[in-house]
Amino acid sequence: MNLHHFSKTLGLLVVLHSAAVAKDDDGWLMKAPAEVRGIEGYPVVLPCSFTHPHHTHPSSMHVSWTLGHGRAATLLFRCSSLNNSQLCQSKPNQDQRYRLEGNHRNHDISLRVNSLTLKDSGRYYCRVELPGHQHTSFENTLGTRLRVEAAPRILSLSSEGSESSGFKAVCEVQGSPLPDVQWIAPNGVLDGDAAFPLSQETAGQYRASSQLLDVQPGGQYICAASNSLGKDQATLYLLSPSPGKLSAKSSLSVVVLLLALALATKLILALGVGVWLLKKTFSGAEH
Repeated sequence: MNLHHFSKTLGLLVVLHSAAVAKDDDGWLMKAPAEVRGIEGYPVVLPCSFTHPHHTHPSSMHVSWTLGHGRAATLLFRCSSLNNSQLCQSKPNQDQRYRLEGNHRNHDISLRVNSLTLKDSGRYYCRVELPGHQHTSFENTLGTRLRVEAAPRILSLSSEGSESSGFKAVCEVQGSPLPDVQWIAPNGVLDGDAAFPLSQETAGQYRASSQLLDVQPGGQYICAASNSLGKDQATLYLLSPSPGKLSAKSSLSVVVLLLALALATKLILALGVGVWLLKKTFSGAEH
């Protein structure tokens, strides 16, 4: 099987745990899955279909999808089909990541979301409106939870501290499910702090940080992150202090020593010149 084709198929995979059915006493009925799973970087389809109580086929229809519900909802997609049009037209400023996947005239208003990111995780709500009829709108009030999964990625690996207080290594990772973190040195696996979610509200669901205490200068440390979708790793090299590094006291001693040597050299040169002049004077007197 072609690997690229397999990856695309995997990216479009939709896992439906249970179908949620919303209906009312007026004859409206809407079906949507309780949960859908997608993979970061690939498209996913959020299914939604409906039936309505009107015997005549509606000539106009509005379809919308939101992330979240109520006042906190974000409108992601909206299109309108007017005068029996087979097209559901969205506005020019519509985000192109979202598009209607189903045929609204067949009561299918499924939404396609392209290029998934971890931030797309959340609960989505589909809604249909039929202008010109009583009880003209209906919404899936239960919503569909989209769970975006991603292989681990190490965002940063750094060291903190000083020679006096000691050093620690800090590894920040991202992935869904939240990755497990291991610390590895040339002599084997080390006992680092367990990875804990970061404090950010949404990012805390898929980002974590782990620390390794008492790392030694001159050492090599690997941060390895893994979850059910894969693994990633990065290496930290902690350099040893330079042997030529001098303290302020030793630097002052060296300066004093160099000045003393310079003065001694000048004194020796002066004495040598004096002796030469004396010899030359005595030699001239004898002649």
